[in-house]
This record gives sequence, structure tokens and C-alpha cells, in this order.
Amino acid sequence: MEITVVGRHTEVPERFRSHVEEKLSKLDALAPTAQRIDVEVTHESNPRMAEISERVELTVRGKGPVIRAEASADDRFGALDLAVAKLSERLRRARDRRKDHRKNVIDPPVDVRPFDPERDLPKPEVEPVRAPSEPGESVETTLGDSPVVIRQKLHTAEAMSVDDALDEMELVGHDFFLFIDVETSRPSVAYRRRGWSYGVIALDATCTSSESTVTV
Repeated sequence: MEITVVGRHTEVPERFRSHVEEKLSKLDALAPTAQRIDVEVTHESNPRMAEISERVELTVRGKGPVIRAEASADDRFGALDLAVAKLSERLRRARDRRKDHRKNVIDPPVDVRPFDPERDLPKPEVEPVRAPSEPGESVETTLGDSPVVIRQKLHTAEAMSVDDALDEMELVGHDFFLFIDVETSRPSVAYRRRGWSYGVIALDATCTSSESTVTV
């Protein structure tokens, strides 16, 4: 597993790099499919933030979802210990979820419908549109001559429960997570509120435009 260490607004001495490699090498058992762990060390020079002046962010990349963890402390060694503890817990939860999913594998349905030329024959090529067409692809569009830039990105949709969506959101350390609710089949977004409070917004494709206002 490759480990890369970079510093933002700070130099990273060789002693700390060696310490990082030693700490992260112990995660192999929790992340057997990980190909690389990116480590970013940031120093905050504001004296008012001395207690959290060192921040360490860890990002695990490989097969499966990206898993992140970060922590801040008054020294980078302490911040690293906190971040590694968070990352270990998230990797352990991801491993356990994979085990649970393998126990409940459902074979995909087989299409037994008769051949339909309209449905089964390849569709003719059309002019490409200015939008992402493959998962992971990003497209940026500028609104005319204005400085406004809109960035679109396409993700694969997976049906899951709200609990699983919250787990996925915690794994990547984001404040929101898009998913398909397995109980309602509706596009939904889970988001973080204050403290340990979360919210979920779902889209109803059958509602009219006048009914589509959402209150957060």
C-alpha cells in the first residue's frame, strides 16, 4: 500500500513521515483493498488557534468508496493519533458492512421479455451534450460571460436504507450524501444538522412544480 505525505503551509520532516508510515502500516488488515493513503498535514499560523494549529487529513483510496478522517491538535503527532483512530473505526465499520452484504446477496433478475427492436437494438449515436455521461466524470459550465461556474458530476446510484446512507456519509466525512431510498425508491439526500442530528430530503417524481418546495 502506497503512502503519500504532503504539507500545506508547512514542511514535513522525515521523522514525521517515518512515524506516519509506521502508524498506517498497521491498517493493512482493516483495508486489504486499499491501494494508497494520502496524508495531508496543515499548519494554522493564527495564534488564537494554537490548540488546533496542526491538522492531519487521511484519505484511503482503492477499490470501493473513498474513506476519509481528519483531526486537529496542538501538535501534529497528536493530530495523527486522533485521525488514525477515526480512520480505523470507519474502516472497521466498512469491513463489517461488506461482510453483512455478502451474507444477503440477491441474484439479479433475469430479463425474460421477448425481443423488442425498439428496446434491444443499439440506439443511433446522438450529439454529445454538455453534461457528464459516465460515473466519476465532471463537467464545468460557465454561465455566459459571467464568472459563475457550475460543476456537474455523475455518480452511480445505489439503493440503500437511511442508516446505510448515514454510515456512508460518515465514512467520507461529508455533510451530505445522495442515495436511492430502498424503502421508497425515491432519490434522497441525507445531511448533517447540529450535534448528532441528521435530516433526510426525498424527491417525489409524481408531485407538480407547485408542490415541490422543500423546507430544510
